[in-house]
Amino acid sequence: MTQERQAMLCGLGAVALWSTVATAFKIALSIMSPIELMWIAALVSWALMGVLVSRQGLLGQAVRQGWRTAAWAGLMNPVAYYLVLFAAYDRLPGQEAMALNYTWALAMAFLAVPILGHRLTRLDIVAGLIAYAGVWVIATRGAVFDVAFTDPLGVGLALASTLLWALYWLLNARDHRPPLVAQWQNFSIGLPVLTVFVVLGPGFEWYGWAGVGAGVYVGLFEMGVAFVLWQLAVQRISRTAKVANLIFLSPPVSLLLLFFIIGEPILPSTLIGLLLILGGLGLQQHQKAPEPASQS
Repeated sequence: MTQERQAMLCGLGAVALWSTVATAFKIALSIMSPIELMWIAALVSWALMGVLVSRQGLLGQAVRQGWRTAAWAGLMNPVAYYLVLFAAYDRLPGQEAMALNYTWALAMAFLAVPILGHRLTRLDIVAGLIAYAGVWVIATRGAVFDVAFTDPLGVGLALASTLLWALYWLLNARDHRPPLVAQWQNFSIGLPVLTVFVVLGPGFEWYGWAGVGAGVYVGLFEMGVAFVLWQLAVQRISRTAKVANLIFLSPPVSLLLLFFIIGEPILPSTLIGLLLILGGLGLQQHQKAPEPASQS
């Protein structure tokens, strides 16, 4: 099997796992609170990343350096980002939270202007207007001339999660830590903070094996295995755009899983809004110049 095909298979594997997370979030949050789900998932992901870091011989480096960056990065991801994201999923239908969360790439493009000194093109602005028109359609559930959102707090949390995710990656633009080391260190910082939140909040409760399984699935696949597969895909592909385009497969699969497993009816406003969001993202990505093929 060629390295190119391996990269595409890894990318497809990551996207397949990400397609299940909206359904997994809704199932898990029907059992426990966002903070409890976050704690279990973070514990599982931290343990998985620790094993991978150790097996790759990076544990010494992970213990010795990089903690100054991890001190603030870990508070952003996993703590702030996932708590806000889970709170959004707790309030909104899974299809709406998932679709709104897909605008993080556009949020990154706009935030890169003040943070990294990037310049917006006309196509960036047009793509943003199209995508955020989709956000408006979803937030109003099709009543686009009615400013009374069904759940303004839920919509606000979903959009806030996109800002946190975009800010995290922009502020990490100069982070030279290996990805696995960075992930493990960030969770090493975040897990004690989440533990304090659980102790001061709902406390530790037993929700049965269904609750444990839900948390383990989110931590193992959404935060763990999918992350590793995506990193492998990006590292092995000749052009990043090839695997980046795979992410457009995730939303329709997510909608089908929410419909068949959760029984969540697919709203026409979600379909229209999601098409606008994906259209805006596609426009934004189309303007980027193709990357040169790697030399072997």
